[in-house]
Amino acid sequence: MGETPDHSSQSAVKNSRTAGFAIIGATYLVASLIGITIFLARPDVPLFPRLLFIDVVCTVFVFAVGVLFGNASVYDPYWSVAPILLATGVAAWVAHVSVGSWLLLIVIWIWGIRLTANWAFTFRNLNSEDWRYRGLRTQFPRAFQLVSLAGIHLFPTLVVFVCLMPALDFMWNAQGTTSWWVLPGLVIGLVGIGLELVADLQMQRFRAASTGGIIRVGLWRHARHPNYLGEILMWWGVYLFVLPMLPNDWLLGLGALANTAMFLFISIPMADRRNRARFAGFDDYVAQTSSLWPLPRRSSRNLEA
Repeated sequence: MGETPDHSSQSAVKNSRTAGFAIIGATYLVASLIGITIFLARPDVPLFPRLLFIDVVCTVFVFAVGVLFGNASVYDPYWSVAPILLATGVAAWVAHVSVGSWLLLIVIWIWGIRLTANWAFTFRNLNSEDWRYRGLRTQFPRAFQLVSLAGIHLFPTLVVFVCLMPALDFMWNAQGTTSWWVLPGLVIGLVGIGLELVADLQMQRFRAASTGGIIRVGLWRHARHPNYLGEILMWWGVYLFVLPMLPNDWLLGLGALANTAMFLFISIPMADRRNRARFAGFDDYVAQTSSLWPLPRRSSRNLEA
């Protein structure tokens, strides 16, 4: 028997790239309105708990939309969209936006726009879901939604929130303070963004060429995950930007540390296991490259150009 009209309509929507963009855009617009409403309704609640509550509520809303459409990748843009909105909201709320706050905002906006643009470029439709999520669906068929809420949605939201806390704290508590000591952090953050941009462009060109196999060109010639290195450097840069102005708040570096640990102990091992199963010769590639740093090893001369 064929599909019922309702199922046929839903299938057509999920297969449409335009419809997918529209649904995800509407989802994030509604989530933003929810966040603004909560923020304005509870001015008595301290800043960090209020923003964290907003972040969690919006994450749960995005999760619910993903459940409705059977695709956890509805959450994928959240990683880069939420920090822009949170940081901009705090900057708009304070009495004075300092030069340092403007610089932080610019870095966060550049990072977020670039990462969101990369997501948009690779987005196909609502039938396309991240390979890691599909693996979890297979591994936890009955408990997938619980795993998705906790591991795919809330865990990354919390990691990114603690990464963003130094910037939020700076904008809120050091509104008129800036010095030349912020420059090293600014440079590190921008270098991280540049690494991500170059690595993603090289990967996109490699995939467009449809040669298959392991990418061994550009930054990927000497490192398996240069894009992850860029993400790590971005958030260490934000922390090091803020630290000279708020030296007593050194614990805010736990966000960048947690982000680094997530890539080192979760993302990189998962990606390497997948590539080992997909590509012959991947173990040789591992022996000839580092996980993150795109610097040649002695054995790298054996790599193909």
